[in-house]
Amino acid sequence: MAVHEECGVFGVMGTKKENVAGIVYYGLYALQHRGQESCGIVVNDDGAFSSYKDLGLVSEVFSKDTLTRFPMGNMAVGHVRYGTTGGNTRNNCQPVEVNHQKGKMALAHNGNLTNALELRDKLELSGAIFHTTSDTETIAYVITRERLNTPSIEEAVSNTMNLLEGAYSLVLISSTKMIAARDPYGFRPLCYGKTADGAYVSASESCALSAVGAEFIRDVLPGEILVFTENGVESRREHCEKQRRRTCIFEYIYFARQDSVIDGISVHESRMKAGELLAESYPQCADIVIGVPDSGLDAALGYAKRSGIPYGIGLIKNKYIGRTFISPEQNERLDKVRIKLSPVKKVIDGKRVVLIDDSIVRGTTSKRIVKLLRDAGAKEIHMRISAPPFLYPCYYGTDIDSEENLIACHHSVDEIAGMIGVDSLGYLPIEKLNKLTGCEDYCAACFQGKYPTKIPTDLRKDRFEFRISIDIERK
Repeated sequence: MAVHEECGVFGVMGTKKENVAGIVYYGLYALQHRGQESCGIVVNDDGAFSSYKDLGLVSEVFSKDTLTRFPMGNMAVGHVRYGTTGGNTRNNCQPVEVNHQKGKMALAHNGNLTNALELRDKLELSGAIFHTTSDTETIAYVITRERLNTPSIEEAVSNTMNLLEGAYSLVLISSTKMIAARDPYGFRPLCYGKTADGAYVSASESCALSAVGAEFIRDVLPGEILVFTENGVESRREHCEKQRRRTCIFEYIYFARQDSVIDGISVHESRMKAGELLAESYPQCADIVIGVPDSGLDAALGYAKRSGIPYGIGLIKNKYIGRTFISPEQNERLDKVRIKLSPVKKVIDGKRVVLIDDSIVRGTTSKRIVKLLRDAGAKEIHMRISAPPFLYPCYYGTDIDSEENLIACHHSVDEIAGMIGVDSLGYLPIEKLNKLTGCEDYCAACFQGKYPTKIPTDLRKDRFEFRISIDIERK
């Protein structure tokens, strides 16, 4: 598995001044799986904003000393990032902060705009000066422009949504309000809840609400804008039901944490179902079923349950390092696989193994995992993947941006099996994908090539950096 993920957002609005930075810290900790490049927190103390952002994991960026420097406040927003647009630099850390004529704003964004480049061109031609290469800053600029001619920040957000295309789940704070908004397709998850002392919390996943002791209320609807003030929460739905829901199916297969519930559907149960479907589609005589931690474990349980083959813990994950895809160089990625996963020789030695993972992208990580099991004495290895083959790029926040890097675009299933060293290989059949959620209201463009929106005119992930370098050369 070597898919890059997107980001996680978290916001809190309390009824009194308290340690809101600490609340956001624990919320981000629960969302760490969504982004491990950088993180940040912005606290609102009666309109005065305090922030800290840097590259690294939440535990690395925010020490006890760092957190105590934040003032008490009644509002805060935080973000964990893996960048699908814009480079991995400190400038691109979120939340993005804006000081403007109508007040201050801090914005955290999960997703990817398909028209970010066009919007940025128009803004620059009208005099805007950008400090980052992230499309989040583009959203912030558009909201700021709209705010100059509207009576409220929520009206500016609503007007901005008329201009944005693609995937976005947003949490922002102004001097007096917290706002959560989700794109009309609902590509990326967003929910909200309430703590026992009356503070409202909005987050990418329900697991983050649980982490701070907030009771889950519901998911933010696709196209909905929620406005949190000292008087409660207001729902604006002028953008709702304009598009058919298209929640990313890979949220259920890989991105989200197992204990989260997205749009009323349990991630754990979806992955269990994937394993059951694999057992039905690709039965295998074997001695044990094991999963690749973490997202392969639930599917492995489902496979074992349906097949009757015993489930075992065959791979142990070192939870103190980041996911393999964080490494920018392939050699470093392979080194991290060795550190990250260790086989349990007693469980594997001499056994016919069914190995469950969530996907194969380039095949390099899968090949390394298979070698670990072979070295531990596995007699046979039959790999089952709880997703269909990746055949198309994603433009909505998953870092699959080139068909040339997708092994399934160039090789048959049997060829891939030989390349990664397994005795047999089976992917989740595309026609059974809807059984993971019980409906067809999801985006599976990376498997099918059917995109809900227009795709970007410039398909390079580094399109902002590329254009900046060309401008410098011209000067």
